[in-house]
Amino acid sequence: MQTSDIAQNIESVKRRVATACERANRSPDEVTIIAVTKTRPYSTVEIAFEAGSTHFGENRIQEAQEKIGKLSHINPTWHLIGHLQTNKVKTAVQLFDIIHSIDSIRLAEVISSQADKAIEVLLQVNVAQEETKEGFSVAELPQALKAISELPNLKVEGLMTIAPWVNDAQEVRPVFKRLKELGDSLGLKHISMGMTDDYEVAIEEGATMVRIGRAIFGARS
Repeated sequence: MQTSDIAQNIESVKRRVATACERANRSPDEVTIIAVTKTRPYSTVEIAFEAGSTHFGENRIQEAQEKIGKLSHINPTWHLIGHLQTNKVKTAVQLFDIIHSIDSIRLAEVISSQADKAIEVLLQVNVAQEETKEGFSVAELPQALKAISELPNLKVEGLMTIAPWVNDAQEVRPVFKRLKELGDSLGLKHISMGMTDDYEVAIEEGATMVRIGRAIFGARS
């Protein structure tokens, strides 16, 4: 994809975010756009950074390590948005500023023991109760939050969910609404939800972070 295409796509996403915020009587400043660079070359990150993106999301530790290593001349905020295995924690805490995918107390304990600084984390919630997705159930969440909040080196900043794939984004509105209600009831700041196909609905329901890949970088080859 051409440099100009990525820049135009970023501006288009920003406009759509602003319009969704307007519908929900929110400020666009409340929403962080995370450009998801999974499988994209590091040069693509440079282009997006120069076009104004400052937050990037990666799913896999090894790929992120190679990419971030080549990008030491820029200083964006890196988000881990994919599943994290306990044996990859040591590397993850060195690479990422925010980890969105805390899906067990055990994982949180390992991060706490291996981090040498405070790491911002989000707890992943399987709101839709999909068997193929990781995350705490809604019922487990309060107890998990209490246990994880007491661990050193972790700052629990919010919740994350991955909505079911549907043809009509309106179908997952209840999922987003529920995550926002949970976040509010637990006094948490950030709600990470919404991707290319449904981020406008997610923003209308209170997302503070949206994870956008295709709408910025085009379809994966």
